[in-house]
Amino acid sequence: MTTQNLVLDQAAAPRPARPRKKGRSTPYLLIVPACGILILALGYPLVWQFITSMQKFGLSQQFGQPPEFVWFDNYVTLFTDPYMWTVVARSLAFCLVTAGVTMVIGTLMALLMDAVHSAVRITLQISMLLAWAMPVVAAMTVWNWLIDWRRGVLNSVLTGLGLDFQNHNWLATPLSFFFIAMVIVVWMSVPFVAFSIYAGLTQVSTEVLEAAQLDGAGLSQRLRFIIVPIIRPVLAIILLLQVIWDLRVFTQIRLLQDAGSIASETNLLGTYIYQLGVGSSDFAMASAVSIFVLVLTVALSWFYVRSMLKEDDS
Repeated sequence: MTTQNLVLDQAAAPRPARPRKKGRSTPYLLIVPACGILILALGYPLVWQFITSMQKFGLSQQFGQPPEFVWFDNYVTLFTDPYMWTVVARSLAFCLVTAGVTMVIGTLMALLMDAVHSAVRITLQISMLLAWAMPVVAAMTVWNWLIDWRRGVLNSVLTGLGLDFQNHNWLATPLSFFFIAMVIVVWMSVPFVAFSIYAGLTQVSTEVLEAAQLDGAGLSQRLRFIIVPIIRPVLAIILLLQVIWDLRVFTQIRLLQDAGSIASETNLLGTYIYQLGVGSSDFAMASAVSIFVLVLTVALSWFYVRSMLKEDDS
């Protein structure tokens, strides 16, 4: 038998089957209950909302009158309404500015916690944890007391400093309204960002930082070329979460509106949906705006999801 025939016989011979790894399907079976709960808890409301957005669903339908399908008429009305696009632009601007300010302050707080003594770090962590754990309604009660135009602490302090802020209503104009809203949202969001980034900083090797410092790298260079590349995945997911949360902010804006502002000039997407549904009993249009917000959220987060998929493929 020649060498060529021997090679051909070996190639034609059936290869022994690889032993199957036991328990390969176990992880998938373990996540089935969680996926089922998510589908029931999120899937049903989403389907109901999409169906409602294609109907004429108002107050009479709440009392038993069958809804009438209008298909995409609600979306046509929605997308041809100039006020809707004003609210969208206002929400995007507020979301991006607030998320950016939160990330900057949270990163600085995380770097501060990483640099100070343990006693100071624990004090900072307890202070931020208390601010983060405070219920939103309780926190807004305190903030409304601080900025009240008649008896507010802020006006009293500024007036005591010689500035003309007697009976100044911070919520009367949209610019000052959104500035106060941004301060409140940032104050409530910074602890989460600071804690998350600080957890990422603990994974940065001190030996690498010391070696870079010995080589002459300054603080900005160590931050740019060593720390940020290592914690970039943490920064990306936190920024994504902040954008999503700040786009859907509702409670803070609604309570500030109740404290003394014009709702039509300060509506964001969350309060606009509330105004359409609860205020005007137009649940179909409110559902249509909700579906639009869902699509907008997916579009904003798609860049991060695509980068994650590329990293998994690589």
